[in-house]
Amino acid sequence: MILALNDVSKAFGTDTVLEKISFHIEEKEKIGIVGVNGAGKSTLFKIITGELSTDKGSIVMPGSATLGYFSQDLEIDSTKTVYEELKTVFEPVMNIERRLRHIENSMPKVTGKEYDMLMSEYSDLSHKMEEMNGYSYESRLRGVIKGLGFSDEERDQPIYELSGGQKTRVALGKLLLTQPDILLLDEPTNHLDIGSVQWLEEYLKNYKGTLLIITHDRYFMDRVVGKIIEIENGRSTVYFGNYSHYAEKKAADRKALLHRYINQQKEIKKQEEAIKTLKSFDREKSLKRARSKEKNLEKIERIEAPDNLPDTMRLTIKPKKESGNDVLFVNDLAMSFDGQPLFSNISFDIKKGEKAALIGPNGIGKTTLFRIILERIEPTGGSFKKGANVEIGYYDQEQEDLSPEKTIFDEISDAYPTLTVTEIRNVLAAFLFTGDDVFKTVNTLSGGEKGRVALAKIMLSNANLLMLDEPTNHLDINSKEILEQALRSYEGTVLYISHDRYFINATAQKIIEIQSEKAAVYNGGYDYYMEKRAEANETSTANIRTETDNKLDWKKQKKLQSEQRKKETAIKKLAEKIEETENEIDSLSALLETEEVCTDPLRSQEVFEKKEKLENELMGMYEEWEELNK
Repeated sequence: MILALNDVSKAFGTDTVLEKISFHIEEKEKIGIVGVNGAGKSTLFKIITGELSTDKGSIVMPGSATLGYFSQDLEIDSTKTVYEELKTVFEPVMNIERRLRHIENSMPKVTGKEYDMLMSEYSDLSHKMEEMNGYSYESRLRGVIKGLGFSDEERDQPIYELSGGQKTRVALGKLLLTQPDILLLDEPTNHLDIGSVQWLEEYLKNYKGTLLIITHDRYFMDRVVGKIIEIENGRSTVYFGNYSHYAEKKAADRKALLHRYINQQKEIKKQEEAIKTLKSFDREKSLKRARSKEKNLEKIERIEAPDNLPDTMRLTIKPKKESGNDVLFVNDLAMSFDGQPLFSNISFDIKKGEKAALIGPNGIGKTTLFRIILERIEPTGGSFKKGANVEIGYYDQEQEDLSPEKTIFDEISDAYPTLTVTEIRNVLAAFLFTGDDVFKTVNTLSGGEKGRVALAKIMLSNANLLMLDEPTNHLDINSKEILEQALRSYEGTVLYISHDRYFINATAQKIIEIQSEKAAVYNGGYDYYMEKRAEANETSTANIRTETDNKLDWKKQKKLQSEQRKKETAIKKLAEKIEETENEIDSLSALLETEEVCTDPLRSQEVFEKKEKLENELMGMYEEWEELNK
């Protein structure tokens, strides 16, 4: 055990944020912390780091354990270059390296005891360098710089000249290079493009320390974490497995608990009515039976009602008029700034009803392409054409179309003056703005709140082509899921920019990858795109693999074939065992919902414990499956 929280509680005034939070974490575990915005996830991290104190409870952590914390607003401001700043992490290693070079230069000049002393020191320092993994620090440094998306020019740029997002990436890189025993990351992917996020995934999967990560990136959690800690209504619940397993188990457990609660409430009401009837007879025998039933009712172990789910966006988007079948043609578009080419030869088309994701690395020109289509800037080459009856609704990640000084109500009212007060309030209520909330000014809103206002404006427009620039930024997972559902059921056309791979998988039917000199189009979701990219890489390296395979002698080939057959047999047997266990768990879940079990606390507990034991065994099987399929 490297970290434990025991009944930790925290309140700010009368607002209780965390209540009796308890969990323990083993060394090298990788944990995802989930919950809606405002649930207290960042507060939890600040308590672990000691930045905030607890009102109650305790935190247990070995005194020797090192801890590193990356927060969303962490930036580095320095006159050093990116390379120089990140290199400061290795100052202790470089000091040893300098001493080793000095000894190497001195050794030819000395003899006797002085030579022996230098040799002994050299041996000790060399051993220390190995323990610190010091001989590879340059390659580790270059790997992090490249992985986080810094170009060769940017790595030699002074940090004070960088954007806020780039400074945040420097801070993240510096923390990763320090390699603390416990790594706390609060939304580390916010300023990363897809390529950098993929690199970070691999880095963290191989990280030797313990990881706790707050993120709304569900795809990321599916690939990195093995345990989820959910913060909901101030309390914590631990789930074993990645995000998808957590989501399925939470939904199933909540459904089962709700059924049990409803059934028990029915039984309690039935008994209470029987007691009331017996008492109304006012006879000794009936009163005696009533007292007996009351005692039995008192003995029932009451099931608590499931907590209300946190509010989520209730979003419906439907175009008021239809476009033609051909919505958008883009032909050989090119853009340059000050003679420096940004992109060229960009061609693709969008048909009515398609949901298309525009992807590519940061700085490739995705937002610029949007601005060209919106006719806000002129391209330096090529052309585009909108189809018949196409009207665009634009969602800007910076919410530039919102007026900071206006109230939320006025923002909608001024844009759509024919709407009544009731109609505006109904629309805003669907986006979780109720009561006096509608009179907040835009400049006082959080990023997520501004996003909801902007989406409400689109919903009310005549748009039939939605162009969304990073629509999931600042949204919590529940809100993302509502938006996903809305886009899937939307009858119009959608073109959006996103780095959220889970969101892309859930909504996109087409992916357009913007590269510097072309656009590659894939007719499927993100997994399909990755599959096709992998196939292309396989094709390009096929000759190399063939040559390597031919060099294997006959015995080695036979040995490999035998090992492969054994592996396939083991995978097959494990798959059968997994299916058998999953079926048994499903049967127990169904049994928990029956009236016979719901009304019998002992039987219900017995079935629940058996189900929980099987689920833990199943997680072990999943891990074994992943190992076998590597």
